[in-house]
Amino acid sequence: MEWSDHGIDCATSRLFAAHAVWCVSEGETLIPLVAFQGPGDERKMHRFAAELIEDGVAQGKDWLARNPESASRGVLVYDGFVTLPTGKTDALIIETMQYDPEPRGFTMAVPYRHAGSPQGFAVYRPKFMGFEGPQPDFDRLGDAFFRGVDEHEKGAAVWTAHLDQSQ
Repeated sequence: MEWSDHGIDCATSRLFAAHAVWCVSEGETLIPLVAFQGPGDERKMHRFAAELIEDGVAQGKDWLARNPESASRGVLVYDGFVTLPTGKTDALIIETMQYDPEPRGFTMAVPYRHAGSPQGFAVYRPKFMGFEGPQPDFDRLGDAFFRGVDEHEKGAAVWTAHLDQSQ
């Protein structure tokens, strides 16, 4: 079974990654969110607001693991960190799951420089961090991811204006 670049694993993950970039571009911390494709291909979204971001992330991970709404595909996006050669860096973490016909998923990070830094906001190159199930074609997934960032008009404009390919 090939990885789909038309399902939520790419289409919705890129849309919500662009939405998340737009949200953090002004210095906000992203409220963890799950977007999913339910029965009848209807797209839905839940936010997991909690006093501690970590609790919201845990709730989102639990939702993705349990799949309580029988989604065919889902994506969790949350604010976190990754370690780059330059050190610990803010990042939007994107965890995807395709439930049908067989479970599979991948995790990627979109590192960024916080808006409150002296140099201002910047978005760095996304990084694939891992996968569950058969190994995907990362080049194909990367291409599919970038083809769809433009689906979120405001997010795409912020991403393009603040793109820094140095990291």
